[in-house]
This record gives sequence, C-alpha cells and structure tokens, in this order.
Amino acid sequence: MLKIGIIGLEQVGKSTLFRIMTHAHGSAGAGKSETQLGVVHVPDARLGRLSAMYQPKKTIPASVEYVDTPGSVIDLARAGVQAQSLREMDALAHVVRVFDDPSIPHSAGSVNARRDIESVELELMLSDLAVTEKRLERLEKDIKKQKNPALEKEFAVLKNAKAALETEKPLREIAFSAEEERLLRGFTFFSEKPLLTVLNLGEADAARANSAEEFAAELGFKKRPKTAATAICGKVEAELVELPEGEAAEFLASYGLKESAIARLIRTSYALLGLISFFTVGEDECRAWTLRKGSTALEAAGEIHSDIQKGFIRAEVVRYDDLIASGGLAEARNHGLLRLEGKEYVVQDGEIVHFRHSG
Repeated sequence: MLKIGIIGLEQVGKSTLFRIMTHAHGSAGAGKSETQLGVVHVPDARLGRLSAMYQPKKTIPASVEYVDTPGSVIDLARAGVQAQSLREMDALAHVVRVFDDPSIPHSAGSVNARRDIESVELELMLSDLAVTEKRLERLEKDIKKQKNPALEKEFAVLKNAKAALETEKPLREIAFSAEEERLLRGFTFFSEKPLLTVLNLGEADAARANSAEEFAAELGFKKRPKTAATAICGKVEAELVELPEGEAAEFLASYGLKESAIARLIRTSYALLGLISFFTVGEDECRAWTLRKGSTALEAAGEIHSDIQKGFIRAEVVRYDDLIASGGLAEARNHGLLRLEGKEYVVQDGEIVHFRHSG
C-alpha cells in the first residue's frame, strides 16, 4: 500500500487534512501515541462504473495510507528515532499555511509560505546530513581496519550524498545509479523522498486550488525534480465531508472548486510517484490495483499474488472505454477488443486485466 506522511509546522492544518481524508473515503486507525494512521480509499469513477456493470459481491478500491505527524516536522526531524515512522513513507506531503487567521497564531509570527517551504526542506536535509556523517565516521574506521570493497562503495556514495547535502541540494535531485540507490535505500533519507507541497488556502482563495502549481509559483515554490504542488481549503473541505454526496458537488461549485481535496491530492500524488491503476473484474469482485507506470504484465500479476506471477501464462487485456462500450469481457472478446499479451507487455492506466496462470 502506498504510504504518505503528512508533515509541516505547527498550526498549518495537518490534522485537518488528515481528518478530511479519512472521514470521507477511509478510516482513521489507532496508531502510536505520537502519530495517527489512516487508510484512504482512492476515489475512482471507473471502478464505480465497473461495479455497476458486474454487480460483484465485493468492490475493493485502491488504498493509500496517510500518517499524520504531531507538532512541527522540524522538531520531529531533530528527534532521531521518533521520526522513524516518517522514514518508512513512500512520499511526504508538506502542508504549508497560506490562510491568515488571527485566532490561530503562526509559529513563526507571520504567514510566509516561501519561508516555511524553505525552512522545512532545509531541516530535512540537515537531518539526512547528520545520519550521513555518523555512518561515514563508522565506515572510515571499519575500512582502516580491513579493506572491504562493499564498504568502500558505500563510503563513496555517502560522500557524494554528503557533498550534495552540504550545498543544500536534496538527495531526490541527485542522479544515483541503480546500485547506488540500492546502497542508500536502507537509510530512508527524508530529502530523497518525493515531496508534495500542499497549500492550505483561506476561503477567499479556495478557487485557486484548481490551479495550485501556478499559485505555488507566485508564492515562491520552484518546480524541482520529484516535487509537485497541490492545494486545499481546509475550512471548506472540513464542511464538505459532513454533507451528503448529492449536496457535496453543489457545495464545491459554490466555491468555484472542480473536485474535492481528496481527489486532487491523490491524483497529484499518483502523478508525482509515477503510479497508475489497473482493474480486475468479475461476479465475485471488482478491484482497483496500484502499479508503477511502465510495469509489465508479469509485475502486475505479482501485485495480485506471487502464485499468479509464478504461473503466468498470458494476460487478457482490454481498455476501460472498450469494455464499457461493449458491455463485458465476453462481448469485448467477440468484438476483437480483448488482446492476449505476454509477460513483457507494459500495462496502461485504466486497463482491465485478466491473468491466465497455471496452478
């Protein structure tokens, strides 16, 4: 399951965002006392349409796990072991306060999105630098005692990482080789993770959530590798999740919003992380699966079950639009719209896939 950590300074709306996400399309779970865990179902109209067509016993959407961190991420980054839950995340969602509300004082005394973005990024890099320096110190001692090619390789890649961090360059912007990435994986560096900036707007700016990247640029957000920006209006969205579905669209439209924060946040997260969805359908179950863009049919089979991957014979594939237009897999097959693909076939977003396998 995709895991995203919600971070930011104090009083920026992290917990509001967490409640919005889990209340509407998921469930908040009891976690460690210092964090909140919530599983959010990915809204996807395509799955709803497929479910209406097949009337299955179960409909299972894709899910994303969100972790809400307490207090300021700057304090957390300095806390070492307490930041472990964040280190396990696939990506970080940095909530940045744009709204001005005198009743909710800003921790820095004033609202300044650019300053907050830069200060949090710097703190994450400093945390990574401390980890890097500590490991390099240990490696240097071990290499002096005994020549070891594996340790020397690790030492070299960490030296490069240290040099980048000392010039305030996050590790997500460094082009590491596949082997170097493997060596770094165990460190779970903060600044190596894809970063989604989530602007928390005031009611007057709510409609600007539709063009978040443009608004972020005005605030000083620079588009950099493995980063993206989106926006929410926490106050509006908190009211939205309390409304029946029929009234929600009308309420959104009254603020000039085209979609909910949940849809916007997850869509942007998928694009940032290079993820797509494929579907499996039938009378028992209709289900959405998350897959990295560019993955093969064999890898998609492995997402479902290792036995299907091991016994893979062929994948029956049909485009979503073709399945809807034809009315089902059998009809799609009769119209020549169902294709047989092998292990190396690259699965596309929205395709319906049925795996033929042995065993």
